[in-house]
Amino acid sequence: MSRYRQQDNLLGQANSFLEVLEQISQIAPLDKPVLVIGERGTGKELVAARLHFLSKRWDQNYVKLNCAALNESLLESELFGYEAGAFTGAAKRREGRFELAHNGTLFLDELANTSGLIQEKLLRVVEYGEFERVGGNKTVKTDVRLVAATNEDLPALADAGEFRADLLDRLAFDVITIPPLRERPEDIMMLAENFAINMARELEMELFSGFTERAKRILMEYDWPGNIRELKNVVERAVYRTNNPHLPVHEIVLDPFESIYRPKSRVKTHDRISSIDEAPRITHQPPANDDADTQDTTSLPVTNVGESAPNYPIDLKELSQQHEIDMIKRALADSQYNQKKTAEKLSLTYHQLRGYLKKYNLLDSSAESAEC
Repeated sequence: MSRYRQQDNLLGQANSFLEVLEQISQIAPLDKPVLVIGERGTGKELVAARLHFLSKRWDQNYVKLNCAALNESLLESELFGYEAGAFTGAAKRREGRFELAHNGTLFLDELANTSGLIQEKLLRVVEYGEFERVGGNKTVKTDVRLVAATNEDLPALADAGEFRADLLDRLAFDVITIPPLRERPEDIMMLAENFAINMARELEMELFSGFTERAKRILMEYDWPGNIRELKNVVERAVYRTNNPHLPVHEIVLDPFESIYRPKSRVKTHDRISSIDEAPRITHQPPANDDADTQDTTSLPVTNVGESAPNYPIDLKELSQQHEIDMIKRALADSQYNQKKTAEKLSLTYHQLRGYLKKYNLLDSSAESAEC
């Protein structure tokens, strides 16, 4: 069942996604290493699983390990195993993931988080199919198909000396880059329907009555920084909160932390000036219509910051926030108070700008009501 669900969840009809599926089908039968690149939540682990199950090793072990979850010493022991007495607590020999995956596939997630030592040992395994356990001197042979994934730009890391270029060369026989969900708008509702139906089954509902047009619009207009994983959470939450099989889902909560009782942030900002590019996590739903794009904020006065030398002592945090407010107001005025154009001028997404407008109370009551 696990195998079926892994493959079945790779759903989509966008051309960019269909090209990825075709690439998987072509490379899967070969005993060559593959790199899977993509943003968080795009389904890198699902791609790796499909590579295994479509390969000639499909009936052998498929072993997974998240490299970011362990420090260097623990990761080395997990990958290559250790001999008895190798360190305190090592009472007997233990096989590592490479031995457990012998004749099968080993999937290493978050590869960019590995240290130089681990990368050196990985290079030897990829090149020669051999390694030594921690604390041992006996060479162990292994036959493993390696699939690695990351959301980092590995060539850039290699150029900066933060990742071994020779290991990158060995691993990159082929590279599968998964497009983010925002580049696959035609797949959003297909995936949403699939997640909703599965959630309705889990809740033992007799049917799923679909989404309202407003709910569909919210799902389609959001840019999904967390990609498919975030979409799945949002849809499942919406189905469970609706809790009525005869009513279509109408309420979409993008941020479950949004609440008037949300505790204030304890993050210190007095030691640095906030940047306009450092947008907060969005804590609102996208507007139900575009009327909010032209909400008037001219009643708020513009204060010029920094035109004269400040009189010390000053409140740096307050001064920085006022500077952000002034920049946003000026961009709004230059854009004739069209928020989408304003966001472009400030190199923000539309939703990030809306977050700033709410943070600094630059939306009047009519703009706020347009979101509901």
